[in-house]
Amino acid sequence: MDKTYNQGVLLFKALSDPHRLMIVDMLSCRELCACVILEKFNITQPTLSHHMRILCDSGLVCGRKEGKWTYYSLNNESVKNLQSLLEEITTTKQNCICNEIPCKIECK
Repeated sequence: MDKTYNQGVLLFKALSDPHRLMIVDMLSCRELCACVILEKFNITQPTLSHHMRILCDSGLVCGRKEGKWTYYSLNNESVKNLQSLLEEITTTKQNCICNEIPCKIECK
C-alpha cells in the first residue's frame, strides 16, 4: 500500500475521537499549554496525555517542554499533507486509482 495512504490512516485515526478533534480545533488558534487544554474537558490528566500522545505520534501535533509544562501546537506541514490527501482522494483526476480496476460490466 502506498506510503501516502498509510500516513493518511494514522492522521484519520488520530482525528477519530471527539476529544482529539476538539483539541486540534483549539490548537488551530495558537499553541496551548496542556493545563489549558485540560480545563476544557472533564477528563483526567492521564487521559489527556493519552490523547496528546496519539496526536503527536500521528505527526499532526508537536509538543515542547518548558519547565514542568508541555505546550502543544499543530504541525502545519502535517495539516497541509492531510488537506492535500483529502483533496486527492475525493476529486476526479486522470491518474485515479479506479483507472487501474478493469470494468467487467457496462455501467449505465
